[in-house]
Amino acid sequence: MRIKHLEEDDVHLFRRIRLEALTREPQAFASTAADWARLSTAEWQARLTANAVFVALDGDEPLGIMGLMRERASRLAHRATIIMVYVRDEARGSGVAHQLLAHLTEHARSTGIRMLELVARADNETAIRFYEREGFRTIGRVPGGLLDGDAEVDEILMARHIDGRAASVQTSQGVPR
Repeated sequence: MRIKHLEEDDVHLFRRIRLEALTREPQAFASTAADWARLSTAEWQARLTANAVFVALDGDEPLGIMGLMRERASRLAHRATIIMVYVRDEARGSGVAHQLLAHLTEHARSTGIRMLELVARADNETAIRFYEREGFRTIGRVPGGLLDGDAEVDEILMARHIDGRAASVQTSQGVPR
């Protein structure tokens, strides 16, 4: 297995694994396959250049994807959000997610990012445990933050400093505990 940082020319690989993720695990994402399927090639390329996107490959076969969306405002540019996380069923538990996260984290560090953030469905215990093992801490909860059909699903906000500091855990009053 190897991890590839996708470039603009990798748009077909990006489209293939992203649409697969949205089709096979629709409940895991805020976007839908229909949202992305209608994008032009230029729009797919723009998303690749706007965000760092990594794909795990077995030969030429994609196993998983993970992206990084950096904050643009100068006072927030030390922060980035992990996006588009997906690993094929047959590759889960094999270290693919860990390797994707390691490459993404190293890229983030090299570009001056100090804090990684993410959002996970509160009912996705497997993902939450994975991120906790990787050093992420829960920093908040958004009640009903995601619509899954008509059902409102809570979202868990998690963060990890990648410069050695621990992320603070906030209470509902905003006081660190």
